[in-house]
Amino acid sequence: MTYALWIVQVLLALLFLFAGGMKLVMPLEKLAGPIQLPGAFLRFIGVAEVLGAIGLILPVLLRIRPGLTPLAAAGLVIIMIGASALTLASGDVAMALIPLVVGLLSAFVAYGRWRRAPQRGSSH
Repeated sequence: MTYALWIVQVLLALLFLFAGGMKLVMPLEKLAGPIQLPGAFLRFIGVAEVLGAIGLILPVLLRIRPGLTPLAAAGLVIIMIGASALTLASGDVAMALIPLVVGLLSAFVAYGRWRRAPQRGSSH
């Protein structure tokens, strides 16, 4: 179970680091989607995604406040619920599956790090 959690955590961290980083460095005109969102909100989501990515890895890896990892994963679940809802609202049901799956994987990490594999000083 611990190996599965680590694999999912690393993949999610890479995904959110990339997605959040793009929201931070790309011009706002390029970030426009089917539903118009304020630029400041998009930047905020980018910051939240980058911080969530860091929170998925560093607390457990460094064994400093490892309880932050399930909280970071839970925060990313909330972001993915919003992304799924916005994608559904735009009428693209098939594309809404992507944030839904990412949200479910984030929920797996949140649950796994909170309940199934509590931190016992092990980093493998």
